[in-house]
Amino acid sequence: MTPHTTPMPKIKILLTGSAGFIGFHLAQLLIKENYEVVGLDSINAYYDINLKYGRLKECGIQQEELSYGKIIQSTTHTNYRFIQLQLEDKAALEKLFAEEQFTHVCNLAAQAGVRYSLENPDAYISSNVTGFMHLLECCRHNTIQHLVYASTSSVYGLNTAMPLSEHMAADHPMTLYAATKKANEMMAHSYSHLFQLPTTGLRFFTVYGPWGRPDMALFLFTDAILNDKPINVFNYGNMVRDFTYVADIVESVKRCIFKPAIANENWDSNTPDPSSSSAPYRIFNIGHSTPVKLNTYIEAVEKALDKKAIQNLLPMQLGDVPETNADVSELIQHVNYKPATSVEDGVRKFVDWYNTYYAI
Repeated sequence: MTPHTTPMPKIKILLTGSAGFIGFHLAQLLIKENYEVVGLDSINAYYDINLKYGRLKECGIQQEELSYGKIIQSTTHTNYRFIQLQLEDKAALEKLFAEEQFTHVCNLAAQAGVRYSLENPDAYISSNVTGFMHLLECCRHNTIQHLVYASTSSVYGLNTAMPLSEHMAADHPMTLYAATKKANEMMAHSYSHLFQLPTTGLRFFTVYGPWGRPDMALFLFTDAILNDKPINVFNYGNMVRDFTYVADIVESVKRCIFKPAIANENWDSNTPDPSSSSAPYRIFNIGHSTPVKLNTYIEAVEKALDKKAIQNLLPMQLGDVPETNADVSELIQHVNYKPATSVEDGVRKFVDWYNTYYAI
């Protein structure tokens, strides 16, 4: 007689921003671990669209098959499908949720870039606020077990007490990008409170690694050094950043997805803790927690390339902060994981990818 076994509960994950830098790496990790995943991305032209197509191809999604609103089956992974869609397209998003019956949602879709928000603020409101609102509504009406979403260390803004902790107030963002991410946290809390929707916001600290964005420092530095062009070194190289390798980021995100936020029974409304709530709501930092000077980061790039940079030393940019340093004690306690990849190892892995991808 065959013993009775309880079947494993079905898991189906909607991963937005899956053609993006972090979303691509998370998609690969979830696919490898045999989760059923539907990736979603608008594939906008904020940066080189061919890099996005390249990431999709790595996951078995062919560019020539893409059509807005059409779900494409991966040619290499039976557990991965992809749809090109904008979160602002509420009707199409509602249709997708109704048809697919997701159990978990991870939102990494957003208009990226801190400084671009000074040039095109409307794009940030449309994608990061309106789009996120549509996602919250779909989660509310489709009994989603957990919504995990990307926030940013930029929400700490003018805060200078280091290390930066989720228990600190983060009420002084310096850019509209950061303000929209802070808005996401507040919007999520309202849905957690009103509808008992478990939500977890993740504040990423300076993510880097293979397949990274061309507008980010590591990509810009590598390209310029290889082509004997000067690199712009802001704050004369004295900025301090908590550089976090992308594999460490996505491992942390994956673990958070499957550990839904719960209400904090000890939460005190007289002394409200910003990191948790009487609702099923949590905020976590994800950073390496070993910040380094920008000069040290540049030295790692020079070492990996075996070539010195020509440096154009400049003052601090508008909207930049002098230092970031993540307190990740809450993350470690929650998911038993601490990002650990050193800057030297992470930069080397990026350079190896860059040389292969661009056939250097």
